[in-house]
Amino acid sequence: MLLEDMLHFMDSYLALPDFPDYEGALNGLQVEGPGRVAQVAAAVDAGEASIQDAVDRGCQLLLVHHGLFWGGLRPLTGPHYRKVKLLIEGGVSLYSAHLPLDAHAEVGNCVLLARAMGLDPSERFGTFRGVPIGWAGDADENREALRRRLADVVGGEVKLLPGGPERVRRVGVVTGGGGGFIEEAVEAGLDTLVTGEGPHHTFLQAMELGVNVYYAGHYATETFGVRALAEALEARFHVPWTFLDHPSGL
Repeated sequence: MLLEDMLHFMDSYLALPDFPDYEGALNGLQVEGPGRVAQVAAAVDAGEASIQDAVDRGCQLLLVHHGLFWGGLRPLTGPHYRKVKLLIEGGVSLYSAHLPLDAHAEVGNCVLLARAMGLDPSERFGTFRGVPIGWAGDADENREALRRRLADVVGGEVKLLPGGPERVRRVGVVTGGGGGFIEEAVEAGLDTLVTGEGPHHTFLQAMELGVNVYYAGHYATETFGVRALAEALEARFHVPWTFLDHPSGL
């Protein structure tokens, strides 16, 4: 399948041109490889291990959530050089989608995590520059039972900041580093926030503002989108894909 056709589909499907993001995200094609794609790889991060894995598996396109340029403008030296060299010499294109993939209504990290938890994500929540990223929905469950179920979904430890009611009624989901959405959760009438991670002071925020906060891991909450995007490519272009799992534990 032509790389150009796949790029056009993803850019349009994820609404990349109009979607706000952090400058370092640089959404879209980051490194151009062969014009034809026979196999796709998906990974959370454009780390050296994931890139090497994609090369070893004979993939021509690597989809990631966190791309190469979070450090801003910098010289092609050290690990940065090695990753770009691996991609070019290995014949692998790199495509990155950050907030557009978190927010997407079909293949987004937030909506897919919410559904995996058994929630019905019925409304938007958690905005970045006026654009909603997360989702919210109703619940009726003991907060400890919800913690255990979330741990099963992400396959790892989940930290609960028990600032809200023991019976969870309204849950917001913003994957990744969404600890900064606690105040917005209160304003939206939510009693619970599910995200990946947050800074130390969010413990006091949760306890003092009366919100349950679940930290389920930045990496673990963001494996859903790249896999779903790869599945969408397979459905449209009939190109097989594989998920490259290199967890950070964070």
